[in-house]
Amino acid sequence: MAIRKKIDAGKLNLKDQVVAINRVTKVVKGGKNMSFAALVVIGDADMGIVGYGSGKAKEVPQAIRKGIEAAKKNLYKINLTETSIPHLVLGRYGSGQVLLKPAPEGTGVIAGGAVRAVMTSAGVQNVLTKSLGTANPHNVIKATFDALIQLRDKAQVAALRGKDVSEL
Repeated sequence: MAIRKKIDAGKLNLKDQVVAINRVTKVVKGGKNMSFAALVVIGDADMGIVGYGSGKAKEVPQAIRKGIEAAKKNLYKINLTETSIPHLVLGRYGSGQVLLKPAPEGTGVIAGGAVRAVMTSAGVQNVLTKSLGTANPHNVIKATFDALIQLRDKAQVAALRGKDVSEL
């Protein structure tokens, strides 16, 4: 499982990636109020830390900045092997499902837009993914994070089974 403790964003080398920008219009008495919503993924590929956030503002750059600030408050440490994930996992959120499958060295990141952003930000270099159900980037990212949080390393599995790591 991913460790969900407060991660200090100041000490990390975080890189941000904008996944989706949505133009939102609110109809009011005086006309239409336009604003922008940005969905942003940030991560430190060397440390296996990744997070996502959403920001809304009247202009795109402010929305992206707000999304980055929200993402810094929502960081997760992910259990990874050297270049891939430890085991197959299915993450769910709403009607969206994301299947993550470990891949051998040299495969690369086989993923669609939203899932690819999360995988590259987390530092995963070889993985096969499939997005099932929805194509909504918000739900796809949340399903991807659900899958990443379910990942366990060998020590955790050994402890659950009451065995030594060498026995697995």
